[in-house]
Amino acid sequence: MNGPIRQVIDFTTEEPWRIFRIMAEFVDSFEEMSKIGPAVSVFGSARTPYTDPWYGKADQLGGLLVKNGYAAVTGGGPGIMEAVNKGAFEAGGISVGLNIELPHEQKPNPYVNRLMNFRYFFVRKVCFVKYASGFVLFPGGYGTLDEFFESITLIQTERVIRFPVVLMGHEYWGGLVKWMDERVRAAQLIGSGDLELFHLSDNSQEAVDFIVSRDRARRAALKQA
Repeated sequence: MNGPIRQVIDFTTEEPWRIFRIMAEFVDSFEEMSKIGPAVSVFGSARTPYTDPWYGKADQLGGLLVKNGYAAVTGGGPGIMEAVNKGAFEAGGISVGLNIELPHEQKPNPYVNRLMNFRYFFVRKVCFVKYASGFVLFPGGYGTLDEFFESITLIQTERVIRFPVVLMGHEYWGGLVKWMDERVRAAQLIGSGDLELFHLSDNSQEAVDFIVSRDRARRAALKQA
């Protein structure tokens, strides 16, 4: 049996089982992530070499997160992700890698001590947000931009309790923020306070201090609610 008929049969027999694979991935990842305690999700380019200054700052940030009682969560790959995991690992903390199966296989970096492998991008993205006390975004490409806009969209629409979001690098992110101000906000396509949903920094210590202070305030507000 060939052609469209075969495609219909395959769809009706295989699609329902995909639901169970998705459910299993949610269950397994939720069970593991629920054990790590307070955490900060960090994003950035997989192409950043270890010689880049941002690699060093990401390494420092990973260590500072651990020293302040947070697990460091990344996509588990090379570049910025590796640097953050390295800093957390060498500080003796929890270094999480949420690795995704890709056509060009992404191997987990050697500094991950809590590894989870994902088949589905959307399950992985839920874990980045659901268990995060904050987001830090280093210079990166489409994936990093995706996580940035998703986080501020969830906060803006109040689908999550507001958590601190830090963009690392005024020089890198400044042009985007300026465009959002002069084009998007000026056209009244976002609210007057929507550019205050994130914070720009060039310093790892300052970024962590910002997250800690905002996270403490958030926790205090939740206790009073």
